[in-house]
Amino acid sequence: MVKLSKVEDRPTPPEVYNWRVYMNAIIATFAAVMIGYDSAFIGTSVSLASFKNEFSLATKSTAEFNLISANIVSMYQAGSFFGAILGYPIGYFIGRKWGLFVSAGIFVVGAILQTVANPSIGLGIIYAGRIIAGLAIGVASNLAPIYVAEIAPPAIRGRCIGLYELMWQVGGVVGFWINYGVSLHIPTGHKQWVIAFAVQLIPGGLLLIGSLFLTESPRWLVSRDRNNSAIKSLCNIRHLPPTHPYIVEEMTSIEATIQHERNLAGAGFLGPLRAVFASKALILRLILGSSMFVWQNATGINAINYYSPTIFKSIGVTGQNNSLLTTGVYGIIKLVGALVWLLYIVDQFGRRPALIGGSAGGAVCMYYIAAYIAIAKPAEHPTTSLTPGGKIAFFYLWTVFYSPTWNGTPWVYTAEIFPQHVRVFSQACMAASNWLYAFLIARFTPQMFTAMGYGVYLFFASLMIMSIPFVYFYVPETKQIPLERMDEIFTPGLPAWCAHRTVINSIQYEQHAYNPQGFRSSSKTSITEKERIERVEVA
Repeated sequence: MVKLSKVEDRPTPPEVYNWRVYMNAIIATFAAVMIGYDSAFIGTSVSLASFKNEFSLATKSTAEFNLISANIVSMYQAGSFFGAILGYPIGYFIGRKWGLFVSAGIFVVGAILQTVANPSIGLGIIYAGRIIAGLAIGVASNLAPIYVAEIAPPAIRGRCIGLYELMWQVGGVVGFWINYGVSLHIPTGHKQWVIAFAVQLIPGGLLLIGSLFLTESPRWLVSRDRNNSAIKSLCNIRHLPPTHPYIVEEMTSIEATIQHERNLAGAGFLGPLRAVFASKALILRLILGSSMFVWQNATGINAINYYSPTIFKSIGVTGQNNSLLTTGVYGIIKLVGALVWLLYIVDQFGRRPALIGGSAGGAVCMYYIAAYIAIAKPAEHPTTSLTPGGKIAFFYLWTVFYSPTWNGTPWVYTAEIFPQHVRVFSQACMAASNWLYAFLIARFTPQMFTAMGYGVYLFFASLMIMSIPFVYFYVPETKQIPLERMDEIFTPGLPAWCAHRTVINSIQYEQHAYNPQGFRSSSKTSITEKERIERVEVA
């Protein structure tokens, strides 16, 4: 039995780790089910013979079909890019709760448009539906990680944000398997492909309803000068009365931090933008966060997610059901990896070791697959039977290395490293970065496989090797660091490989200022907060 141990930044009442925290996190991260499902089902749906026949794609040349399939897939990422940017004003003006509600409503509209497509209407309505659904996904991918990061206690923050990754993989498993299951019962015809499109309505509808029951982020409420509402919200999430020392201390810390950040950025919608681009430190952090998604996409994950039939064809697996089956197994391995990451790696093992280990192991697997294809030429000797062998085993082994490392860690990391006063804007930039790089991969993967063959695997393997020194020298560890102390790990001159230990030691040293019950007195709180803010200003 897995023990979900916690390492606390300060003595914490057990009531804080209650069902409300997890329930709010699960509802918010249900947005990731929409993302995971959409990223998984579309590649296999477009490859179905029934879809090709209905829209006259079976008669197209390879180049023409590659272009059409790339357009269908990549319209979603293009919409997500602009949706992520739109998420900033939505999150700023109407908050995290209602922002997720709006995104779910938009997603449902996009899903309906895709579902009603038929030959008489043509592919145009699918393009439109993909763009609209992508727009909603962009907003949700911006707001969901922010919301969870703001409501979760530090000791379980990584685990709670990790639910975003877990829900992504749950949606992915359904998306990877749905066409296999449908094809067994409906071997051809309109229903075979349209069912997978219609299932999008389920996660979208559930988020639409569930978001009505979310508790708004106390940090966002304080940032909008709704402090009384923030106290009620915080008490509800922490399951403690407003007079409890833990609530008093956390509210004091939130209010002091936000006031300090306002002094730095100024109030208003444009304040965060000015704060980011006027601060060299925040610009560098913005580049760091965006780079995390560069390296995530450099693993080749989105090429595999969106074009799994093409991937398996390149290693000699043919036949519609065989391709769908191997894709489904891939989805299950990703889900198991996400569970391992969520239950142990993200909060216990840490961000940096996971990323470095995932890159090293994944690169070895990619190099092996490239060598296998170059020597054995499996595409010239395709098989309709799934026999055990290295060609599939190493692909699945790559998934074992990738899933509990690079799959979810960039989302956790970029939700943590920015201060409250710029967090919605910065997260919009991070989500937009992810979708921009995913769009490039989705748009050009078919052409890459046609032109490069096994060179595609060499390309991604080499990029994974290059990510290792980047993580070691530029990515400081963030596990168990309170959001209000995150600036300290980026102190100028503090090397990334020892920043975490330095800040944790500082936090533990300050524990000497606590009273015997584990909470600071009010006078000591103000002094310690002042000292902390002064250190951040110096940094």
